[in-house]
Parts: sequence; structure tokens; C-alpha cells
Amino acid sequence: MRRICFAAGRPAEVVEEPPPLPGPGQLLLRVEAVGVGVALVRLLAAAGVRGEPVRPGGEVVGTVVGLGVDVSGFEVGDRVGGVVFADAFADQVVADPRLLSRVPTEVDAASALALVRGGLIALSTLRAGHFAPGESVLVTAAASGTGHLAVQLAQALGAGRVVAAVGAADKSDFVRRCGADEVVTYAEPSWGEPVDVLLDGVGGELVRRGVAALASFGRLVAFSAGGGGVDVDALLDGARSVVGFTIGQLHRARPEVVERHRAELWDLLAAGRLEPRHTDFPLDRIGEAVELVRARANRGRVVLRTG
Repeated sequence: MRRICFAAGRPAEVVEEPPPLPGPGQLLLRVEAVGVGVALVRLLAAAGVRGEPVRPGGEVVGTVVGLGVDVSGFEVGDRVGGVVFADAFADQVVADPRLLSRVPTEVDAASALALVRGGLIALSTLRAGHFAPGESVLVTAAASGTGHLAVQLAQALGAGRVVAAVGAADKSDFVRRCGADEVVTYAEPSWGEPVDVLLDGVGGELVRRGVAALASFGRLVAFSAGGGGVDVDALLDGARSVVGFTIGQLHRARPEVVERHRAELWDLLAAGRLEPRHTDFPLDRIGEAVELVRARANRGRVVLRTG
């Protein structure tokens, strides 16, 4: 099988090696698609500084082709999607069944990949912000794999106004096609009329700006790894609030909520109310895919296909 080798100080390259064997409690997947995102870019940058090779994990969609001992709930032939911890960029990979869920057979692999994690985060952050139909929503990183789906979901769930915040004006047409009513850039001094819910996937200084963009009783959901501080006085002024969110914590603490959100996403997709956008590359063009994300030039999800 093929695997992408991320060796220290050298470009990523395809190597041939025997497929892995599933251990106790593991599944073996034949991979259809694997996602390339900011987390991989950051990992590779850090590994380059340290001079260390890495074997990154990531989101995958594929078919179960092998079972380790003591596995229940899945069978060979099941189509699944989720997260693996290592060696995701390969034709076959071992996975923990607790981090996987079934994927409808009729859904294209790239679209499924976009929803398996990015869509799940987008919907879950809206729910964490207690979004209600008729409310206004602002999404930062709105052209990203998660952000563009958050824009679509806000519209699908009845938002009164959806604002997309992006880093560059050349992304405006893309986010409008995803359903944004208004588009603002981070550099603009004002983001327009205050909003009820703000989903922040960027962090840093945008957290403070996001709080300032909230209406009275508005809620900001922070779900990036970009950090950022909050001025408590700004929260008190208008009774605003900030909610921290990670999909991992939700999965560990409330797996039944995650399953409910996944089912809702597949229903919305089947009803034609979601349209995941993605840029696809073959597995051996990993370098181009990483560079697209590193340059913040992607529109929607970046996907490597193994077929």
C-alpha cells in the first residue's frame, strides 16, 4: 500500500509498505479520502523546527476491511468516517471504532469527509451558542472547511441574517454562494450591525473583536486553537457571554449528542439543504494540498483522494 512519509527536512513523499494489521479493539480501513487542514500545517511546521519526522493522524472516510479481536458494532464492508490518531495519509489505516461513525453509502467521499468533522463542529457550535431561528449569526474563517458549513447551517436552520467574516475580500463571492447575506473582512473597522451568535474559528485578537460585535445577550462560541483574551467589562456591558467548545470534549462527555448531530447532518444533506464545498487532490499531491491550506487560499475543505 501507499503511505505519505513526512520525513524531517524533506518534502512529503509516497512510500510503499505492507498494510498495517488491526490490533485488539481496532478496525482496518481502506481509505477513500483524508482531510488536509490547519492542524496538519501547524504540526509539520513544528516538526520542521524540531527536525523530527511525524506520522500525522486526521479525518478519514473509508470502508472496513479488517477487524481486530474484541471489536463489536462494525463489520467488514461498513462505510465509516471519523478521526484516526496516526498514519491517516495512506491507502489503509487502523482506527479506534469509538472515533468512527457510519457514513451513508450514497454520499460522495469528499462530501462525507467535509461533514464528518467540519460539519459536526459547525452544527455543534451553533447548538453550543443556543442559536434560535430568526437570530443573526456571524462566522469567522467563513471560507474554511468548517466555516463554510457553519454559514450554510445557519441559513438552513432559519437564521435571520448570516454574516461571513474572511481574511481577504477575494473570498467574498465564495461565502455568498454558501449563503452569507453579508461579508466583512477582518481588516474592516466595523463588522456591521451587532449579532446574536458569533462562531469564532480563528482566535487571537478576533476574540475581543467578536465580543464587541455581539448584541445584548449575544453569545460567542470560541472553538479554535488560536487563543485570545476576553475583557470581562465588555461581557458585562450588554450581558454578553463566551462559550468555549471542543468536539473532543463533547464526544467524551455526551456521545449521544454527537450521534444526534451526525444524524441531523445526513438528513440535511439528503434534503439538499447542505452543499459541502471541497478542493480535491490525489494522494501523491500532498505538497500542493498542504500549501493551499498554508496560504489560507482554500475554499471549503481540502481533500486527498486515494482512488
